[in-house]
Amino acid sequence: MRHPLDYRLAVKRALMIFELLYGLYASPLVVAQSSSPFMTGATSLQTNILAWLTPVAVILIMALGGMAMANRMSWGWCLGAILGIAIAFGAPQIVTWVRGMFGV
Repeated sequence: MRHPLDYRLAVKRALMIFELLYGLYASPLVVAQSSSPFMTGATSLQTNILAWLTPVAVILIMALGGMAMANRMSWGWCLGAILGIAIAFGAPQIVTWVRGMFGV
């Protein structure tokens, strides 16, 4: 007489084999997609951040100009603002450059 757990073990093994075969079959279909949802979301996020950052950068430059006109500005703040704006708006080019450097 067989133990009832043997049936459960056989079903579990059959499901594991089915999942393995399905995973091997479905993986090329998943890779064949033209654009991933992650890249679509990342591109949308980048567009939204740049749309939000543009007026903030303009106001920052105006504030730095006013502080420089009043002779109340540290040049560290000015260099930090310039570097931050360059990184924020040049991020796609920087990522492309780094990926090309490492061959990704």
